Order: sequence, then structure tokens, then C-alpha cells
Amino acid sequence: MADDNTYRIDIVDTGTVTALPDKTLLESLESHKIDVQYHCREGFCGACRTRIIHGNVDYVTDPLAFIDDDEILPCCCVATSDIKIQIG
Repeated sequence: MADDNTYRIDIVDTGTVTALPDKTLLESLESHKIDVQYHCREGFCGACRTRIIHGNVDYVTDPLAFIDDDEILPCCCVATSDIKIQIG
């Protein structure tokens, strides 16, 4: 974990950015100009489905879209630890 309750997001084939707990993962990625597909921003459609390799997230809204055990929906979750993800 980094300083000030920030967390590191390692993105396969892209690099490392910082997430703040008061922003969804999607908002944090967008603030760093990381392109993530999305539609609803509320966990309904699953368009932002992303593979999580390690780390933890909490959902601010319960997702309704189907996700596998190794997937997250960045539009409705926040990082609760340093994480590694694969977009796309």
C-alpha cells in the first residue's frame, strides 16, 4: 500500500497507476487516460469486465452482470489493496 490510503494498480502490458478509495476503479483508470470499455457505470451490463490477477476490491454497488471468479467490474468497485489487472 502506498501513502495516503492510495493503492497501486498494475495493468498488464500498460504500466502502473494509482487508485484512490473514493473513486471507482473505472474513474481512477480514466483519470490516468487508461481506456476501458464501459456502458452503464452501474454494474448492470458487464462491458467493463476486467481480469483481476491479484489483490482485492470492494463493490460500492452490487454488480448484476455475470462475472467469473477472476473478474471484476471496475465501474462499481474500489481497490482495497494493491492490485494487478488485465484489461480487455
